[in-house]
This record gives sequence, structure tokens and C-alpha cells, in this order.
Amino acid sequence: MRLPDPALVVLVGASGSGKSHWAASRFRPQEVVSSDALRGVVGSGEHDLDASADAFGVLETVVAARLGRSLTTVVDTLGLDAARRVGWLAAARAAGLPAVAVLFTTPAEECRRRNAARDRPVPAPVLAGQLKRLPAVRDEMAAEGWDTVVELDEAAPTTEEAAHPPPDPSAPDDRRSSTGVEVVLQVSRFPWGEDPLAWLRSMALAADDAGFAGLAVMDHLIQIPQVGRAWDPIPEPWVTLGAIAGLGTGLRLGTLCTPVTFRAPGITAKAAATLSALTGGRVFVGVGAGWFEREHAAHGLEFPRARERLDALERGIVTMRALWAPGTKADAAAGLPETTSYPRPSAPIEIVVGGSGERRTLRIAARLGDACNLPARDVDVLDHKISVLHRHCAEVGRDPAEVAITVLDLPVVGRDRDDTWARVERHRGRTSAAAYAARTHAGTVAEHRDRHADLAGRGVSTVFLSTPDLDRPEDVLDLAGLNV
Repeated sequence: MRLPDPALVVLVGASGSGKSHWAASRFRPQEVVSSDALRGVVGSGEHDLDASADAFGVLETVVAARLGRSLTTVVDTLGLDAARRVGWLAAARAAGLPAVAVLFTTPAEECRRRNAARDRPVPAPVLAGQLKRLPAVRDEMAAEGWDTVVELDEAAPTTEEAAHPPPDPSAPDDRRSSTGVEVVLQVSRFPWGEDPLAWLRSMALAADDAGFAGLAVMDHLIQIPQVGRAWDPIPEPWVTLGAIAGLGTGLRLGTLCTPVTFRAPGITAKAAATLSALTGGRVFVGVGAGWFEREHAAHGLEFPRARERLDALERGIVTMRALWAPGTKADAAAGLPETTSYPRPSAPIEIVVGGSGERRTLRIAARLGDACNLPARDVDVLDHKISVLHRHCAEVGRDPAEVAITVLDLPVVGRDRDDTWARVERHRGRTSAAAYAARTHAGTVAEHRDRHADLAGRGVSTVFLSTPDLDRPEDVLDLAGLNV
């Protein structure tokens, strides 16, 4: 079950129905506002009914403050009071957050059994009254206007293992996950300390062990501001990939993306073909028009206008394909008097066109690319870009199925909800926690696997995954669940 995040989540159910246990297993303690816990704060303990009025006063203050900051807020009370529910619903509406009611329909017998096992059970007549009221509460909530009403029987909970069964060990090794996508790890930062080669080796081997389909590196001359500081190391990609090739992994290797402004396309073709020969054909080339003017100036490279760079991208793809094709001959389309370039690739090299410009870049991808790499932050934008790409395919007479859809995904991924939000706090800078979490789709591995399944349903075949927390091989192994 995927709930919106951030959101207001109001729990509704009788004592012993499993509300508190359900909330504790899915949310951080700071996100759950419990009337029982607040009785312990303002009174002598959780069962101090004389402190109920004060406890609910504090609860309302906390709920209002959290909703005002667009933070997920789980209200853990009986939830049977219609006036209170409507008040919380109105507060969520005022904050612009979705409002979810979770109705616990755990059988009465199980509620009574759990209640009897407590140190301080709710009096039997009180529990009976709660259970009797539940059918009316269901009808009330249907009329109250909640965005989502979920009914749960916590006597028979589903498990993560049931939702995602382990792979069949007898099945052949396949780097595509059960979600329908292959996940390629993009390494963008290089905190390699005193032994760069050992760090690279450990990260690549961890990616292989974690089941990633491939490993990509950026092609930049200066570290980009979205990732780190200008003086952070950012190695030359083809040298880096050559070092990784010697490890004998099953990873596909390539760049995302190589600007056509850095090297003559023939030189990129030679580097990629050599890497293909060294890896048995496990190579792709992400290529784009380039965008970071500072790195060009710092390294004495021209940075033409956008139209000229896109012209160069178009010519560059034609040139690379000519130099990878069988035989040695003149190629008029590429303007080459001969195509003598050995070794040839061991297998066809996939060209992934990076960029989402609708007039030129997507048309180039439709005409010449094997794949088109698009941003994954906003699925509505993604859907629109895919439709534009397919329109260009129709205009140039190409089957859209011939151009794979890949995405660059820049998420925050945590081991659990607490770890996820700790990472959000560590990286958000001056951005609000809620805004940063939304922008990076902050969540657990299981939540991101579900998101990848949704991307697969939209036509995505490959996710290039780059997180801000890849410092050690253990960080890579923590992501292994994405590839199940």
C-alpha cells in the first residue's frame, strides 16, 4: 500500500485493532501524534484519563504545526469522533495536503483478545461501544470528503516478503528487475581518498554483487555544482571505465553523457569500440550537446551556440555509427573518406541521446538514437516528453518501439523511514525538508522499487540511478533490493 507523502493520515479503529503497531512499523516516531503518548507527557501516564483534555489540546497544536510545514502527520487516536476528524480534514485542506483515513476493521474477537492481554485493558463495555460504532463511522467517513479511505484488517497483515517474493534461484541470471526495468548505477561523486583505484574497484564490484545492470559515469571536466565542489575529483570517464573493465564483472559500462564538444566523434567512437572489445560488448554511449560552459573555458575548448552544438550532436552520432559498422569504405553521410577503425565493437553499441529539448534534441533521438534519456522527477513531464518523442518518430518514419526510454533518477534512498529522513536533513541545505523530500522522491528501497514499476508502466526500460550517498561499497549494497 502506497500512501501520499507528505499527507495527513488519521487512524480510526477500536482499541486493540492494531493502529499504533501499524503506525510504528511504517512511520518515524516524530511523524506519529498519539493521544495516549501525550497523556503520558501532560499527565501521570498513558492511561491518565483526567489528562485527556490537555493531551488533545497539545495534539491539536502539534498537528497544526506539522501540517503548516507540509510534513506527514499521523494522528493516532481512536478516531471515532466525527467533529475531530472533520477538523483535522479541514486543517489538511488548508495546508494543501492530501488527507487519508485508515479504518481498522480487525475482527472484534481479535480486538478483545489483544485488549485482555494488556496491563491496563479498556473496560469491556467501553470496547463493546467502540466496536458497535464502527459501521456508522464507515458511513460518516464516506460522506466527509477524504481523499482516500483505506480499510485494514490487522489480524492478517501482509508482509514485504509476500508482496515481493524472492527470485527463483533456478531462473537464468537476468539483470532486469521484477519491476520490468534494468537499473544502472551512475557514479557522480568520487570520494576515493588516498587510493582511487581501490575505491573504484570496490564500488564496481559492489554494484555487480548488488545486481545492477550496469555502471555509468558522468563526462565532465569540472565537477558540476549540482553534485559537488569544483575542486572535487571528477575523473576522465573512458580511462575510468577501462580500469573497471578489467574486473570481469557482468556490468554494462558507459557514459551519461559525453558532450560532443569535448572530443571529435571519431575519438569517442574509438574509445567506445575499444571498451567493447575489452568487455565482450557490454558498452553503451550516452551522448549530448553539452551545457556547462565553465568547464569548456577552463580547458580551452570552444563552446558554440546551442544550434551549432545540436548540429554537432547529429553529425557525431552519424560518424560514430559509420566507424562501428562492418567493412572499410567511404561514408558520404558522415563525410569520411574511409572507415578504417579497429578494433570494431564486439556487439552493437547502444547510443543513448541525453536531453529533453522538444524541437531538436528529441527529434535527433527519434531519428538516430537507440534510446532517449529523460528526467524522472515529474511523471507528468515525463509522459509529455515521451509523447513528443513518439510524435517525432512518426514524423521521421520510425517505429517508436525502436527508441528505448531511459530516465535519470536522482533520489534519496534510505534503509528505513528514519534513515531516509536523516538523509533528507543531511542534504537539503536551505530547502525545506518537505520540499527536498518531494523533489528527490525520498523513500525506502521498497518505495523506490514501486516507483520503478510505475516508470516501467509508462514505457521506461532503464533507470540510471544516482544518489547523493555513494561513499562506500556498503552504500551500494544497501541498494540491492532495487534489483530484485
